[in-house]
Amino acid sequence: MQVDPLIPMLNRIGEFFEAQPDEQAALKDIANHVRLFWEPRMRHSLLDFLEKSPEGKTGDLTIHPLVLVAIHRYKDELRPTLA
Repeated sequence: MQVDPLIPMLNRIGEFFEAQPDEQAALKDIANHVRLFWEPRMRHSLLDFLEKSPEGKTGDLTIHPLVLVAIHRYKDELRPTLA
């Protein structure tokens, strides 16, 4: 799965949660949202992309800074497990 279509979705999530007054809670909520609502292949693509491009940039697209911190911080919890 290509990561480019995922970045605008991530950025909307970041824009939503940046209004939360507690930044630490926002980071956890972003990670929980991705873990709960994104299918495993989407999370796998995102995490693989961030291993190669930890700054979250591809072409003209850049992942929202708050989302970037959240994904890096909680990456172990976001990695899909083999069933």
